[in-house]
Amino acid sequence: MKKVIHQAAFLMLVSIVLCIMPYRADANEKEPMTLFLECVYVDGVVSQEMIKSPSMTKKQLMKKYKNWRLLKETDQELVFRTSIDDISPILKENGYVGLSVNGILSVFEGKPASSQHIIQSFFQIDIKRLESYQHEQLKKGIRVQSKDEYLSLINFYKIYQLQQRPLSIK
Repeated sequence: MKKVIHQAAFLMLVSIVLCIMPYRADANEKEPMTLFLECVYVDGVVSQEMIKSPSMTKKQLMKKYKNWRLLKETDQELVFRTSIDDISPILKENGYVGLSVNGILSVFEGKPASSQHIIQSFFQIDIKRLESYQHEQLKKGIRVQSKDEYLSLINFYKIYQLQQRPLSIK
């Protein structure tokens, strides 16, 4: 009788271990995660890098990117975003400040006359107040390669912003 009880207890213990082991194995396995790392630059450009990370757990990735803002989290993917205090590589490589349709001060990838790709638009310029050489420069495009140049140009041309007249209430 004792032998039967010991065998039953042993079988019950083996059953419990066999039932628990798959859960423990799953808990220790690292699920492959897909990371999307977004960088937002001063000029408004958002770059995104996708990384497959089979070797790190979600917890490890959350710790690694703790200084980034978590935008989205699922079982298979994480989306993080950070702000970069500089202009984008696109602007450094081929950025110009110029005028788009209707005299709107804009940042272009390439020269305004030959580019259809506007990176960012700001405000309408009162072209009548510009010196003729300033107007020509903006039509051709002014090359921008640094954050300081970018901010300086935008701030300079704010004084030529076309002011919207307030609506009068009668």
